[in-house]
Amino acid sequence: MHKFSTLLITVILSFSLSSAIAQLPDSASWAATVQNEFRVIPDITYLRANGVELKIDVYQSRNSEGPAPTFIYYHGGGWVGGSKESNVLRLLPYLEGGWAAVNVQYRLGNVSLAPAAVEDSLCALRWVARNADQYGFDTERLVVSGNSAGGHLALTSGMIPSEAGLDRQCLGSETPKVAAIVNWYGITDVNDLLHGVNEKSYAVRWLGSQPDMAEIAERVSPISYVRSDLPPVITIHGDADPIVPYNHAVQLHRSLDRAEVTNELVTVPNGGHGGFPANEMLRIYGSIFSFLNKNLPN
Repeated sequence: MHKFSTLLITVILSFSLSSAIAQLPDSASWAATVQNEFRVIPDITYLRANGVELKIDVYQSRNSEGPAPTFIYYHGGGWVGGSKESNVLRLLPYLEGGWAAVNVQYRLGNVSLAPAAVEDSLCALRWVARNADQYGFDTERLVVSGNSAGGHLALTSGMIPSEAGLDRQCLGSETPKVAAIVNWYGITDVNDLLHGVNEKSYAVRWLGSQPDMAEIAERVSPISYVRSDLPPVITIHGDADPIVPYNHAVQLHRSLDRAEVTNELVTVPNGGHGGFPANEMLRIYGSIFSFLNKNLPN
């Protein structure tokens, strides 16, 4: 946790005036000097769709030797809000560990309804594979992650096979294989959120009034793609989440167990939709990195 805090200070200090460094405490002054150990390549266009240039940001250690494990992140916001920029701090634990990180923008519902966000997430994954040599991504250790709707997109990116036809607009022909999925309270059954007791306005907005919305919802639901050859999945979910029902995590966990897919469900007692207390976050990250250490290739 000390190193994580140090890197957080580093990012914050990168926006400070250099003249202020001498007035900082020793630890913060040291952190300010190591910010040059990392580089950011912002707003790389990975796809043009609906007249929109979709961007990703690449974060890397300048001292990496050889291809680095790569963390690909999709932001939350119910597919209708949010931004990649608002989620930069979620990359820090991986950057501190020497990983590369890719932060993804995708089409929101006001630009294009479902399944556009899923298509974009698959195209971003293919971009990573296609540009692995240039940016030093280790294609054997690609980990997709996200929170809420971003958790859903991480799951679909790692679970949807090419025969589903949702990657047809992607550039290139690479077929990247995800090594693991880190799912933070992601939606697993989209149809469940369109009607009945679990109806959510964000899901209704994302599907709109498309006549085949039930079919689309099934096509973009991770629960539809459970099978034995999936990558390992770790899910984090609060059992009192008012935004994405906890049962989505439970159903996915049970389905993956039945399919004999390596997976773990980390339940946060009385946890809501993120915003977990510090002691729980320490436990969660301990579980995540233990899971990844066990299941990623060496």
